[in-house]
Amino acid sequence: MQKLQVSHLTEYTFANFVTLEPHRLLLRPREGHDIRILSSRLDITPAFNIRWHRDVHDNSVATVNFEEAAARLSIFSEIILEHYQDAPLDFVVADYAVNYPFQYQAWEEADLAPYLQLNYPADQAFLHTWLEQSGIGHGPAETYVLLDRLNKWFTQNLNYLMREEPGVQTPVATLKSGSGSCRDYAALYMETCRLLGMACRFVSGYLHVPDMEMGYGSTHAWAEVYLPGPGWKGFDPTSGELTSRLHIPVAVARHPEWVPPVAGSFIGSSQTPTLNVNVQVKAL
Repeated sequence: MQKLQVSHLTEYTFANFVTLEPHRLLLRPREGHDIRILSSRLDITPAFNIRWHRDVHDNSVATVNFEEAAARLSIFSEIILEHYQDAPLDFVVADYAVNYPFQYQAWEEADLAPYLQLNYPADQAFLHTWLEQSGIGHGPAETYVLLDRLNKWFTQNLNYLMREEPGVQTPVATLKSGSGSCRDYAALYMETCRLLGMACRFVSGYLHVPDMEMGYGSTHAWAEVYLPGPGWKGFDPTSGELTSRLHIPVAVARHPEWVPPVAGSFIGSSQTPTLNVNVQVKAL
């Protein structure tokens, strides 16, 4: 077990006073048998009211409505949690899915259908060609070995970039440029798994990197594949490893564009506000 503190500050500074529209926050980690939240704190300026709910993916979502105009918006979240994922390889795949290709059982497939649909159908032909050239997914193989091989391919063949631009690259754009951010890697991994007939979803969250405990850079993204038996298993194509207690999931989605930590808009200024984001994940 590991105890961690996650601090996430988002600040917008505007050229003049603006009216803030409702903002949607995805900042609270997903609790379960592997993660337990001990305490949470959310400080927001200007004056606001907040409502919490669970969305269709069971993410914990806060909707914030602001009560006054402001020239600055500050959202600070601090979470202290315990992480119990000590043995990521300790799982058993159901017999019928040990080897690829396999077919999900009917009752699974009905629930997994949205996670089998391609997000970027226009990229399908290019991805098929790339899979043929790479040799991934051709011929029988152990399912986990295939997923692990795909996971490591990105680390070994692409260049990681901390892109400042919003949004996610298409899988083809990532392959053609040979580079991308963690969210681009995750989107490509997810699309490839779906093309191979395996249900996959996008995960946004935090990564504990001891060397980076004192500074920015701990937001992260990866993918989860549904394996009969263990269920949703996390694969991090940025590092080429299974997710572990270093990974703190916050939100999952069918599409990588749907789960930014902070989303909202404002009225009253034509100038782009100044943005400051600082994220720290520390072991306690």
